[in-house]
Amino acid sequence: MTNCRYLNVTNFILSASLFQQKTYLCLMFSKEEAQQLKKEFWTAFGKSFPRKWLLYNTKIKDFSFKFYADKKKAEVSLDIEMKDEVFRDAYYNKIWSLEDILKDFVGDFHKEEFYTLENGKVISRIWVEKEGISVFNKNTWQEAFEFFVEKMDGFERFYYEYEDFIKDV
Repeated sequence: MTNCRYLNVTNFILSASLFQQKTYLCLMFSKEEAQQLKKEFWTAFGKSFPRKWLLYNTKIKDFSFKFYADKKKAEVSLDIEMKDEVFRDAYYNKIWSLEDILKDFVGDFHKEEFYTLENGKVISRIWVEKEGISVFNKNTWQEAFEFFVEKMDGFERFYYEYEDFIKDV
């Protein structure tokens, strides 16, 4: 897919009132520019919200929380990546048994017991996402960062509250 550089290109008048409509023009840029923007995105997030996140430090092998962003959306996820399907299923079902409680912490979420990654690996994933975010559009970065903080904080509070129950597999 094409990487874009976004420029605000329109303002228009409707019904004798001035409405500002943000319309963005997509300009292509190189792979190097795309990589640089991604690096700037994650660096800006770290500087805007300096905090040590739980992420991989759950003390459960292959059970981690992750941030993700691309040119269309931002996601915060819980990835259960055990190769042993019995353990992966056990942890997934533990989390799933707390569905209503998790919803109180993070709001509506998606879940897939057999989620296939781009590399073909099958994991279990529970995630929240926000559409309309792009690492290539600096105008959406703050919204992405605030989404990350709110949702990851919810996932972490949920995990810490139910950690003993979750670990008891």
